[in-house]
Amino acid sequence: MILVLNGPNLNLLGKREPDVYGTVSLAELDGSCVEAGRELGVDVVCRQSNHEGELIDWLHGAAAEGATGVVLNPGAYAHTSIALRDAIAAIEVPVVEVHLSNVHAREGFRHKSVTAARCAGSIVGLGADGYALAVRHLVSDRPR
Repeated sequence: MILVLNGPNLNLLGKREPDVYGTVSLAELDGSCVEAGRELGVDVVCRQSNHEGELIDWLHGAAAEGATGVVLNPGAYAHTSIALRDAIAAIEVPVVEVHLSNVHAREGFRHKSVTAARCAGSIVGLGADGYALAVRHLVSDRPR
């Protein structure tokens, strides 16, 4: 099972700054992740929270739930949350960080991700397609 976790404000996808984040809703994004998993023969479970502690709890419980990988869009927490970074470091399940927009082409404070260094990889700026790529990577037999 692949766990897809979306952080703060991602519940507003499709409505919030569509010129930056696109017009795909969170429900549509979740559906495309589930479909990517179906094509690869793996279940995908999607969750979203605006609360840092809930994201941390989900990361801590990922292995116990049977997750073999986590796709994480930490939203703005990528740039600020040492607690989320430490949660990623504390688990053995590989995590791929995903951002819909190209954070490196945006405001300076978005250029550094404190969480990315503890992840197996990062995908930025590819919109909703980045999630399917992350799912595909996590179910592949490529070395991590």
